[in-house]
Amino acid sequence: MSETTRGFATAQVQSGYVPSAAENTAIVPIHQSNAFEFSSLSHARDLFALKRDGNIYSRTANPTVQVFERRVAELENGIAAAGVASGQAAVAVALLALAKSGEHIVAARQLYGGTVDLLQDTFADWGISVTFVDQDAHDEWRAAVRPETRAFFAESVTNPIAQVLDVPAVSEIAHRAGVPLVIDNTVATPYLQRAKDVGADIVVHSATKFLGGHGTSLGGVVVDLGTYDFGADPERWPQLNEPYARVHGASLLERFGATGSPYITLVKTKYVHDLGPSLSAFNAFQLLQGIETLDLRMARHTSSALEVARYLDAHPSVARVHHPGLQNSPWHDNAARYLPRGTGAVFSFDLHTSGDTEEDFLLVEGFIARLQVVHLVANIGDARSLTAHPASMTHSHLSAEQLLEARICWTTVRLSIGLEDPSDIIDDLAQALASVPVFEGATAS
Repeated sequence: MSETTRGFATAQVQSGYVPSAAENTAIVPIHQSNAFEFSSLSHARDLFALKRDGNIYSRTANPTVQVFERRVAELENGIAAAGVASGQAAVAVALLALAKSGEHIVAARQLYGGTVDLLQDTFADWGISVTFVDQDAHDEWRAAVRPETRAFFAESVTNPIAQVLDVPAVSEIAHRAGVPLVIDNTVATPYLQRAKDVGADIVVHSATKFLGGHGTSLGGVVVDLGTYDFGADPERWPQLNEPYARVHGASLLERFGATGSPYITLVKTKYVHDLGPSLSAFNAFQLLQGIETLDLRMARHTSSALEVARYLDAHPSVARVHHPGLQNSPWHDNAARYLPRGTGAVFSFDLHTSGDTEEDFLLVEGFIARLQVVHLVANIGDARSLTAHPASMTHSHLSAEQLLEARICWTTVRLSIGLEDPSDIIDDLAQALASVPVFEGATAS
């Protein structure tokens, strides 16, 4: 049947497009399609059996998303990646592919509040136990290891206090325990630190943040850096070494060990496929647009943030500045060693505390209300400068003890420094701080 003889309803649905046609676009196109046409039933059967690569359904694979995955994998010098709907989804599927009910994860306690919620509440519901340790206390990492431990997890630069992890030291402990080190590299990005170069095995990003860079699109990504041998201890990793039903008689290591990533294949074909945290083609396209300027933006973010931190460090209304680029930071040496291009744009500072939680909250509320260039938004990594109050916002579900362990108090203010003129950001902070009192003899807690 030719197009000219088709009925109107058929023509309005199908005319003018051939599924196999490829256009030579200079820019990555948005493949806005739920599903993809197969050349034959045999072709479809082989794709579903993982015998050949190709597109089936955008829940687990989409051509635009695949470009995003390959690009981030290359930036991190990894072997494969899985794009997902958010950074939270990236953390979840990365760890679920390693630990199941009855098994255990060791995690730094200095994590983004939403990650703590995931690990201490939802993972507990699923029978996965998590021990939280001080990321700087190497003895705590060692002591937390159990026979059922399956992963170490930490952030390379923490949100919101900007603590810099000694990745090589924690990596050595993880590898002695026989487990991979999973690093959330969102704040550093691969421009400031390639986590693989300092000992990580798997990286996750909230691409929503600096990779995208413009506050428009949610996204996350898991990258296999190719450094951990899942075949060295087959009993520890049955999900990769035993026959996998979705490969029909072969294990993932047998099928993908030589040519790809068995781990990322598991993430995609089980956890993304079954749970459905899919990255849309449109969001992948926007994230790719952001990545194209990542180095330029991170250089500006980083230099402006340090300039702002130095200003705040000298201000009498500020009790403490948590920025590893400052000489007085406990993590200055780690920053100089592991982040030679700079420590990023996210850091916090403490106003002087009165010792009363409600008074401290009102003090911070008044300060934030006076800001005009810096905006109150629950996000980081935007082109715009943003602020948040961790104790009542991003980390509000943490107990008083957990807040103290994370060095967050009720006068802690988080900043994510954007791409504006740094003098405008400083002037804005200055006018907002002008009404903040200096409490005689008070210190931040």
